[in-house]
Amino acid sequence: MESDRGRLWVCVIVLVCSHATVATQPATGGLVVALAAGQLRGATRPSGGAEFLGIPYAQPPVGDLRWREPAPVQSWSGVHDATAFGAPCAQPILGDWNKHDADTSSEDCLFLNVITPAWPPTDSLPVMFWIHGGGNAGGTASSPLYKDGTLVQHRVILVTVNYRLGIFGFFTHPELTRESPHHASGNYGLMDQIAALRWVHDNIAKFGGDPANITVFGQSAGALDTSLLMTSPLSKDLFHGAIAESGSALMAPLQFLAEAEQSGLKLAASLKTPSGDGAIKYLRGLSTKELVNAGVPPNPDQPPSLGPNIDGWVFSRPPAEIFASGQESEIPLIIGTTTREFGMSASVDEVRKTIQHAAGSFADRALSLYGLANDGQGSSDPMYGSAGDQWNADFAFRCPVTTQAAWHRAAHRPTYQYQFERVIPGHEAEGAMHSGDLPYVFGFFPKTGNIAGNAGEADYRIADLIEIYWTNFAKKGNPNDGAMPMWPEFGSSQSFLQFAEDGRLLTNATGMRKPQCDLYRELLLQHMNQH
Repeated sequence: MESDRGRLWVCVIVLVCSHATVATQPATGGLVVALAAGQLRGATRPSGGAEFLGIPYAQPPVGDLRWREPAPVQSWSGVHDATAFGAPCAQPILGDWNKHDADTSSEDCLFLNVITPAWPPTDSLPVMFWIHGGGNAGGTASSPLYKDGTLVQHRVILVTVNYRLGIFGFFTHPELTRESPHHASGNYGLMDQIAALRWVHDNIAKFGGDPANITVFGQSAGALDTSLLMTSPLSKDLFHGAIAESGSALMAPLQFLAEAEQSGLKLAASLKTPSGDGAIKYLRGLSTKELVNAGVPPNPDQPPSLGPNIDGWVFSRPPAEIFASGQESEIPLIIGTTTREFGMSASVDEVRKTIQHAAGSFADRALSLYGLANDGQGSSDPMYGSAGDQWNADFAFRCPVTTQAAWHRAAHRPTYQYQFERVIPGHEAEGAMHSGDLPYVFGFFPKTGNIAGNAGEADYRIADLIEIYWTNFAKKGNPNDGAMPMWPEFGSSQSFLQFAEDGRLLTNATGMRKPQCDLYRELLLQHMNQH
């Protein structure tokens, strides 16, 4: 399934974050918080509350700390200015969506941001911990998209976090494994997220947050990581709810450590490392610029050689196996997708070949589901798009998400599924695309970039509904509050809530794309049994 896996990773990587070019700069004031590491000065927000930006949560992972687990932040003297974002983590330019992030990125990037609805704090509020998307290769938490919206006005504390990306976050090598006290390597980006969660647990009360009520949420690769954190022995007990938007731990199989090490050896060889021991010393001596593009495939249809791996430390077993056996975090979950996610610009014959290759012995059944059997030209759907669009969204996003929901529910944990159908005005040809839900989740509609549009009354109404459901869930593990339309649990009927194109809320009790997702689960279980 390598070609299918490659298309999946393209979907995950080519995403997201439309960055407004100019952020509103709040007036600074005397907002000082005393932490164990030192004092921080934040700024007031035009809408009320406060923001503390660019807070270091670990030492800069540079020099000898490159490719090591994050080290505890060092204390500082005086008052640290926390009124501006820290640098995005080092990343290559992957498209227009992350060009600004790449141009301003640095390896010294382990910063997080805390945004509050009121100051000084008077209550202990639930915490929402955001993991940005970008294929674990690009993106940043340092964006007005996440900071300048209305989500926190629903009385939550918002934390957004940078984490190491690409070669800096996921490089695996036998020498790194040998020097590790845990006999593991790779997964540095995930370890950064875990360190940031621990920082939140230890410090968020100073900002008015409740360390006993933390919801992790993320989109695309951020949703993948959110789901993976539910399976790690290092993190599964550090948070109390999860929201996964357009991503799942089942999206792509993780390599085992030995396989990832072989990929790392090939990558190191491409960087002209010396033979024998000493490769890591040599690589730690290279500049950020010399490393940043390593591991980025020249052909975008190829999967990246870098990503999370089953290292025996951060992850001890395949995440699909953990969810299938009900041994993930015992927490409530919201999970869902947009209707189109990524389109598939391929001819009917190319789509047919892709399905035949991926489905193997199930190919005839799969082709029938998409109207491609017997030389059919494919079935088109006004909501889900062409046959290729449907296949790509079903097997890369929708059905992994639905399977994760089914397995989580089977373990008797509260589970809620949704489908986002609203099209950003101006993007009608693309449908409800990947990342098109982000403005509605954060209540911020960018004026420029790939998810910009002319938002109207219906858009603001949908944003308010989503923000209420999301923050209700953060407060009590249930999106319902008695005043909102009832969002049923996933249940045995696999019910889900539709955020419809026209702004209505619809309940579907027949299961999401059930024939397609039943087939996906059979293919997944076959793959799990073979490996």
